[in-house]
Amino acid sequence: MADYLYELLTPHLAPPDASSLSPEHNATTAQYLTRLPTLSLQALQETESQSLAQSSHSTLISLQALSNRSHKDFITSADSLSHLQASIPQLIRDAQHLRDAIPRLDDEAVQFAAKYSRTAENVALEQRKKAMQLARNVDRLSDILDLPTLLSTTVSSASASSGAAGGSFSTTYSAALDLHAHIKRLQTLYPDSPLVKDVVLQAEDAMKDMTTNLIAGLRTQNLRLAAAMRTVGWMRRVAPELENLRSHGGTGSGEGALGALFLICRLANLVSTLDALEPLRELAEQETQRRVDNLGKKGGTASSWSAGYQTERFLKRYIEIFREQSFAIVSLYKNIFTPDQSESDLAVAGIRGIDARIKTTPTPRPEDPLQALPSALATFPMQLVQLLTDTLRSFLPNVQDRSSRESLLTQVLYCAASLGRLGGDFGMILTELSDGNDDEGVTYEWEEVTRKHRTLAGRLEQLTGGNTTSKGLTSASIHS
Repeated sequence: MADYLYELLTPHLAPPDASSLSPEHNATTAQYLTRLPTLSLQALQETESQSLAQSSHSTLISLQALSNRSHKDFITSADSLSHLQASIPQLIRDAQHLRDAIPRLDDEAVQFAAKYSRTAENVALEQRKKAMQLARNVDRLSDILDLPTLLSTTVSSASASSGAAGGSFSTTYSAALDLHAHIKRLQTLYPDSPLVKDVVLQAEDAMKDMTTNLIAGLRTQNLRLAAAMRTVGWMRRVAPELENLRSHGGTGSGEGALGALFLICRLANLVSTLDALEPLRELAEQETQRRVDNLGKKGGTASSWSAGYQTERFLKRYIEIFREQSFAIVSLYKNIFTPDQSESDLAVAGIRGIDARIKTTPTPRPEDPLQALPSALATFPMQLVQLLTDTLRSFLPNVQDRSSRESLLTQVLYCAASLGRLGGDFGMILTELSDGNDDEGVTYEWEEVTRKHRTLAGRLEQLTGGNTTSKGLTSASIHS
């Protein structure tokens, strides 16, 4: 029906509008043509034109409102529509390039999957794993690399604090030893790690510095037993090879080389303390020179020589220092290393006799065909006594006053008795202090002083024994 009406109305329509209003192209036209047959003739003549005018006016107003409200969107749409002609060919070219790149992308994906496959050993994948593991453990590695620096700082601070404390040892050394033990554990856990090997080498350098500081600490003045025991204990941990050195050499001593090291350090301290008497020694040497010159002028006699005051001052101070330090050295050694009875007997035998020489032979080990070396304490008192006798033999003849000389000899005998409490009495050595230039009266005087000293010691022993006997009798009577 709509097609027939359209054919009837086509002559009355403008040519441009005819094609645009065709029912085949416009659904609105087809709908309107379908509506026309439903209207009456009167409605077509009177109200249809007004209805169309009203609809046209409403549509116009709506278009105007829409244009006013959305004109920017219209402009944007128009611009996009103008560029659409250029964008579509570009999109086609990009799609063509993407289609051409897909095979290459597929090849690369296959190659990547084959390269980083976990089914077989892959060098690149292993390197990547190592790099990722290194990134995860960078904090731990940093802590390990800081261990040598921390150890060196700890040793330096311990040495500085020990020096500031006047020779007392800081407990910071214990922390340094704990750090070194931790580094040694790392070496045990990772023996093939170059990093750990480098850390161990740096730690060994720090421990050498610590060993040097500890040895220097053993040479300090007024070394107490507690500090000495701590130092020797640290030395055993720092350098255990010193403790096992002599035992590997076939000796029966239990302290290894640490005992000898301790005695050497204390002997060096004793020598440095005695060197502080150098001004008095120089005055005593001047008196020695005057005595020798006077002997030459008097034809080998010393009857007119009455000097020796400076020598007496020097010898008194010398013997006092020697007595205190020698007793302290041997006492510290015995308390730290606790030698057995055979070593103590060997030490006693080593310092007794006329010339203070030892000719005893220790019992060799059954498995060692060579004789075992004696303990360090067995020969050390010989060095001490030799140091004292050389000084007495050089300067004692300068003291010609009988009472002064007897006082010095008594002081020497007290020193011998003090050291004898530790098994090192060297009183018999006084009989050989003559240098060959003195008469027999001087030798007799030395023997007389020795005899008086022994008599006094015997009386004291008798008094002590008498008191012990009376106490025993009293106790027996009470029990009966």
